[in-house]
Amino acid sequence: MHDQPATRLDLLRFLERVQERDLARTRQWIAAEEQRQAEQERGQQRRPPAPDWLIEQGLNGGIPVYVHVGGCHMAGKRSRGVTREHARYALAQGVDACTHCRADIELGVLE
Repeated sequence: MHDQPATRLDLLRFLERVQERDLARTRQWIAAEEQRQAEQERGQQRRPPAPDWLIEQGLNGGIPVYVHVGGCHMAGKRSRGVTREHARYALAQGVDACTHCRADIELGVLE
């Protein structure tokens, strides 16, 4: 049996099917991205507020090494949020204030 060559109309219909599949895939990607963004926004809305004060623990068993203002870019991963009173107490006990955010000045405690 001898196949007839595809007509221009056959080729255009084939192209249409390919483009419909591509469009469906693109719409799936858009829906997935919209869902990801919505989940990210929900996560940020549920995130507790950043603490006003941080104490950074050292490598040597968690001994406090710095007091930071909340949000200080120099606060390390071993930092935890504390109350204003706890931050002031740590400074009074000799824990150093961060030299970047100057928590001691913000807390009104100067060395």
